[in-house]
Amino acid sequence: MQRRMEQNQADRADGDERYLALLGDRVRGARARRGMTRKILSAESGVSERYLAQLESGQGNVSIILLRQIAAAMHLPLSELVQDGPDRPVEMALILEQLAALNNDDLADLHRHLRLRYAPEAGQSGRIALIGLRGAGKSTLGRALAQRLALPFVQLDKQIEEKAGMGLDEIFDLLGRAAYRRLERQCLEQVIESHPRAVLVTGGGLVTEPGTYERLLSSCYTIWLRAAPEAHMARVAAQGDQRPMAGNREAMQDLHRILDGRESLYRKADASLDTTARTQAACLDELVGMVPKAAHGDR
Repeated sequence: MQRRMEQNQADRADGDERYLALLGDRVRGARARRGMTRKILSAESGVSERYLAQLESGQGNVSIILLRQIAAAMHLPLSELVQDGPDRPVEMALILEQLAALNNDDLADLHRHLRLRYAPEAGQSGRIALIGLRGAGKSTLGRALAQRLALPFVQLDKQIEEKAGMGLDEIFDLLGRAAYRRLERQCLEQVIESHPRAVLVTGGGLVTEPGTYERLLSSCYTIWLRAAPEAHMARVAAQGDQRPMAGNREAMQDLHRILDGRESLYRKADASLDTTARTQAACLDELVGMVPKAAHGDR
């Protein structure tokens, strides 16, 4: 009996270590997808960089382990206890249980089915949205595409700046990242409402906000403009804009981490175009060929 108890305690300790390591990986991955350095996350969360480093290395606060044990004793997922807002409807809980049994391919198929079922206008939309990291050619090709198709050209970041009455750097410095994301969603809704046809260029991090990204996917024909990391870095440097790598000695490593973290999100787009080592004219011709007929303006 004593040996069994000791073995159970050892198994629990091993499970706790694995959970804290997984939690650290999730925090680090979520930070990377958002292009946030540990210093930025520390400033915006009020949590010290030292603690964030411990958390990401699998040395998080033991309190989360205790809460996890409480949830397990009640046969509840931990998310049920720590979620914000009211309890989920019972239907949502049942759906989540079913989703947990699906593999990634099945989940992707289901997502496509739901988009066709509940947002059938996306494929026939007159709105073209270009997504991707800064330096992929979104603004240059977006403007040229809009001119070729005789469509309005809309840069979501410009809309955000106009709504806030300040530049992006000031928004992040004075209002914070959360405020920027709220403005981003509000401006996207305004663009959808006011532009039945348009070429829309979004910020690179929009895809990390599930609600905003799903709204974009369901209301626009979305094209991912991608490029090799070296091409991204060279183009951003040529623009004189190093965000979010400013002051970071490991800029290229961070860029790879951001691309890796967001690739599965960008792949949800309806189409993709690699702009690496290609002329603007060649990219534009291919881009025009991807656009649904509904988006062609009166020319």
